[in-house]
Amino acid sequence: MIYSGTMAGLQIPAARVAERLGGGTVLALGTALCGLCYALVGLGHGFWWLVAVLFVGGFGAATQHPIGSALVTRTFTGAQSLTAFGTYNFAGDVGKVLLPAFAAALLLVMSWQPAYALLGLLGIVAAVPIFLLAPRLMPEQAKAADRDANASDVAERTTTARLGYRILMVFGIADGIIRGSLFVLLPFLLIAKGAAVSTAGVALTLVFLGGAFGKLACAWVARRLGAVATIMTAQALTAAGILAVLVLPLSFALALLPLLGVALNGATTVTYGSVPSYAPPERRTHALSVFYTITIGSAALAPPLSGYVGDLLGIPLAIVVIAVMTLATVPLAFGLLEGQRAERAA
Repeated sequence: MIYSGTMAGLQIPAARVAERLGGGTVLALGTALCGLCYALVGLGHGFWWLVAVLFVGGFGAATQHPIGSALVTRTFTGAQSLTAFGTYNFAGDVGKVLLPAFAAALLLVMSWQPAYALLGLLGIVAAVPIFLLAPRLMPEQAKAADRDANASDVAERTTTARLGYRILMVFGIADGIIRGSLFVLLPFLLIAKGAAVSTAGVALTLVFLGGAFGKLACAWVARRLGAVATIMTAQALTAAGILAVLVLPLSFALALLPLLGVALNGATTVTYGSVPSYAPPERRTHALSVFYTITIGSAALAPPLSGYVGDLLGIPLAIVVIAVMTLATVPLAFGLLEGQRAERAA
């Protein structure tokens, strides 16, 4: 909670600092702070020391989502933007697989304190190439066309953009709650089907692996079908996949989990990657920071809420609630479709 809460709460201030110091500089500093968090964990003792270093790590992590995403979407514009964003998210998931594996290998030859310190050192070292190689982009300015357009045209486009942004925000909140709740309830569902506890852990890994490829694949699909059609399809397939895992026998449910991960995380990357298209150039970093703050904060509430609902209704019915919530978001995409039509008309 300390790490995630600090990360969510400081994303807007981090984006504003980046506007003054440059995105690459702040992103490098944040990466170094994350590394310092790991390096400090093994040097102290006690609960409050852990709380303090997790705050440092959350402070550094606050720079990652809004600033990294803004740098990607500004460096790659037009049709390339969403594909680049999906590749960026895929690379992040690759790191989430490789670093835990590297940590497990380190624990075979050393105790956890120096292993953590070494991982932290990697983060600090990684900050150097980030600082040197991150794009040096000038502060974003309003488009010349918007400056020259009459007030009514600008107001119409602004209203359209705000509507699309709010719809994406609803998608993001629902996405965080759905994913967080599913990850809490899924192991209990599989154990009820006869899975061992270790098998339930492997099941989550299968979802994560499918999700990594889903972020990459759905970004490419969105480039051809459009973001709206991809979001609608992925959400519908996610709802169907959740219900299928609920009713299928254990072996078939496990086989389906990677495909469920593809649809689940594919919708996420297209939703998040579409945010810059609904914000004016000079406000995109800020729009991303607000978006990530609200959606990550919502996701942080999902585990206790889903646990309460699972205890109240039972695991199967709670899973059905998640599927219904997922399917209920599909009609919202028509608002995005109308927004895109209005943008093209303008």
